[in-house]
Amino acid sequence: MTASADAAATFCATLVDEWIRLGARTAVLCPGSRSTPLALALASRAELAVHVFHDERSGSFAALGAALATGRPAILACTSGTAAVNFHPAVVEADHARVPMIVCTADRPPELQGVGAPQTIEQHGLFGASVRWEHDPGVPDASGSAQWREVASGAYRASVGPVPGPVHLNLPFREPLIGVAGPLPPARASGAGRLADAPGLGAEDAHELAAVAAHERGVILAGWGVDDPSAVTSLANRLGWPVLADPRSGISSDDGAVVVRHADPMLRHAPTASRLRPDAVLRLGDPPSSKVVNAWVAASGARIVAVSPSGRIVDPDRVVARTIAAQPSAVCASIATGAVDDGWLRGWAAASGAASRALDAALVATTGLSEPLVARTVAAGSPDGAIVVVSSSMPVRDLEWFGGATGAARILSNRGANGIDGVTSTAIGAALATGSTVVLLTGDVAFLHDSSALAGLVARDADLRIVVVDNGGGGIFSFLPQAAVLDGPTFERLFGTPHATDLVALARAHGIRSADASSADELRAVLAAPGPSVVRVRGDRAANVVEHDRLHAAVAEALS
Repeated sequence: MTASADAAATFCATLVDEWIRLGARTAVLCPGSRSTPLALALASRAELAVHVFHDERSGSFAALGAALATGRPAILACTSGTAAVNFHPAVVEADHARVPMIVCTADRPPELQGVGAPQTIEQHGLFGASVRWEHDPGVPDASGSAQWREVASGAYRASVGPVPGPVHLNLPFREPLIGVAGPLPPARASGAGRLADAPGLGAEDAHELAAVAAHERGVILAGWGVDDPSAVTSLANRLGWPVLADPRSGISSDDGAVVVRHADPMLRHAPTASRLRPDAVLRLGDPPSSKVVNAWVAASGARIVAVSPSGRIVDPDRVVARTIAAQPSAVCASIATGAVDDGWLRGWAAASGAASRALDAALVATTGLSEPLVARTVAAGSPDGAIVVVSSSMPVRDLEWFGGATGAARILSNRGANGIDGVTSTAIGAALATGSTVVLLTGDVAFLHDSSALAGLVARDADLRIVVVDNGGGGIFSFLPQAAVLDGPTFERLFGTPHATDLVALARAHGIRSADASSADELRAVLAAPGPSVVRVRGDRAANVVEHDRLHAAVAEALS
């Protein structure tokens, strides 16, 4: 042992101790040599659940899923070089989705930089503008021990607020890498770390909200970021406004008549979209996934006020008049009853009821197990208290458009940057960090993209039930203009991208119980059994477009 190795061990033990003191409970470690001092410090603490992932990209998305599900920063650690680069996609998602993470990359010491040492790259600024804060404290030295807890607490607090997100600690270590931790620097008295509260409402914000609430024909859009669903439905009842709720908002159609189901297929019917055009829109949290709903809002000419806990502006259509940094529940409580038009809400309820009944009948009449019916079955058939993780692309849209009531489950999705990468790992991280049953609804391309997540899954304490819709390629592209403009072979080569992989065999190669389902009853049976498991539902991309058109036509006929 050397003084340098002992200093590194004590430094890492101090970081971990401070993070635990502030509230961290989950760490994800990707194995490597240079990160040995931090790996040993993480593994030595019983208060911390440490999960080891072979692949850095899978590990980073597992850390993201853990933090997404718990709201606590997950500690993510790896060795130096290209290992650290593989964290980047998850760091980008955490940035855009405002998910707290403490990203630790081990590094070579200064004397090994710029001389061709293996696995040595420039790691300063590696994640660019995607991190809230980054710091390199240098090679640990006992003379700097008075600042070690400050480094740890600075990383934690930068991660949790006021705009939560990832932070980056770059940690250079000299060999030898195994030392003995000595006494830790004393802890300072401080409160536990938590997500920072959003700023309070200012006078201008209150005036803007009062002006919006004065409209009789208003709509509430509720998405990811809603902290209290009951506060939203209470406000809707006071104002007589409908709530168009994204499944990730936590608001279910079981929460009352003000909640509108199936807004996307409803608003595809032009007369209904025109008749229900609002004069004011209050958007709480992130916007919905539906392009139809977002385009309808943008074209409405309504006064649009967005409320975001972080104050982050999400306005690709450039129609939001004001963004207010506040908790949605605080905004809902601050708005008094406005002028209520009973006919306005009755009109929405009638349209929503007609659309729901039409979809119920049309889905019952479906032959086999269509992709919309898969989403409906997952929404209704997931166990009470489960977390449902939904992949971007078609699964998240099918759940929003056709999923129906989702009150028994909590819905999560990586909709910050809207990528399909890492979705299986995200679901694993959510299961590991919460101990809850997690149901993953994903597509075949997303499943293959993150197949390294399956390694070692059967040995983890994770009740993960994976539903894969396998339509032999990228299904969402069949709904885009490329499918109509390009000839078949060109479209298939560039966009359809068939994979010719047996997904059940792939899962079984990892020792995971796997099967096919061809009916809703078979799918429900799989969802009822503990995981880990994979169930494949075969589909056809062209037939899926036809099925969506059929369901939208059924809604339009009912609304007519």
